[in-house]
Amino acid sequence: MMKQNNNKIEFSYYELSLLSYLRENHPDKADDIAFIKSRADAAGEAYQMAFENGGDVQQCIDAANRVLYQGLHFSKYNTVVSVLLQEFSGEVPQSDVFSTAKRLLPQLEEVFAKFTFSDIFGYSEDFQPLYTELTGVIQLIWEENGKL
Repeated sequence: MMKQNNNKIEFSYYELSLLSYLRENHPDKADDIAFIKSRADAAGEAYQMAFENGGDVQQCIDAANRVLYQGLHFSKYNTVVSVLLQEFSGEVPQSDVFSTAKRLLPQLEEVFAKFTFSDIFGYSEDFQPLYTELTGVIQLIWEENGKL
């Protein structure tokens, strides 16, 4: 549980773990403290329930992690980063890839809205059409603006 101590916010293990994951994979969600707190609390409850049901430590950890990261395994942000690295390495310096991906995300929401995401979307047959369409739209943005 997050606690405020002398104007500092302290995070629980699950909150810190989720916050770190969100910063790397879903930066748009990293400031949603209510989401982080709720998900971390649910993960702690899942761990406790697994323990009470006789689970060993690894089973308890797995139960908590399933809850903590549910629906977060596929990342729009990481997909855009991948497209930029693979398809636009000549247009976007590697040092600018992450900031460019963050900036492009809102412009790419129409593309993402055409797909239904799950934790295994990146391994589904729908991933390649998404990747191709993102590449095309980013190409159009680059051509219209002369930069990304």
